[in-house]
Amino acid sequence: MRKPDQPLQIVLVHPQIPQNTGNIGRFCVATGCKLALIHPLGFELSEKNLRRAGLDYWQHLQVDEYPNWQAWQEKNKEARPAFMTKKATKDLRELSKGEYNAFVFGCESTGLPEEILQGAENQSFCIPIWDQRVRSYNLSNAVAMTAMHVLLC
Repeated sequence: MRKPDQPLQIVLVHPQIPQNTGNIGRFCVATGCKLALIHPLGFELSEKNLRRAGLDYWQHLQVDEYPNWQAWQEKNKEARPAFMTKKATKDLRELSKGEYNAFVFGCESTGLPEEILQGAENQSFCIPIWDQRVRSYNLSNAVAMTAMHVLLC
């Protein structure tokens, strides 16, 4: 299987659970994606649970940290972000390869902040949930579903 020409960037805004971020880091190494972490984080990057979930792959991860969303935007002016939120009216199946190169996810408990989503309705997508008893997907699962959809479509 051929590696993508341009790496996708996975952007986590205020992630709270170190195990999710560790799993996402491992996924990024496996797929050639870059990871961006927007502070504040709900854990320390040296935390044991983060390292355990990322196994010994963390050292191979392309990861950048930003103090806030504005700093990410400033450094990534060429990025074409898609915002993943359960509030979107368009779903994952409407994403096409090459249209977006950065996928932005919110924290596990509250999702993306409204100030980030404001004015981004056309760039916002959800992952379908057919059983409405389920409020949302686990963050690491949502990242994997989104990135693999884009990488393989």
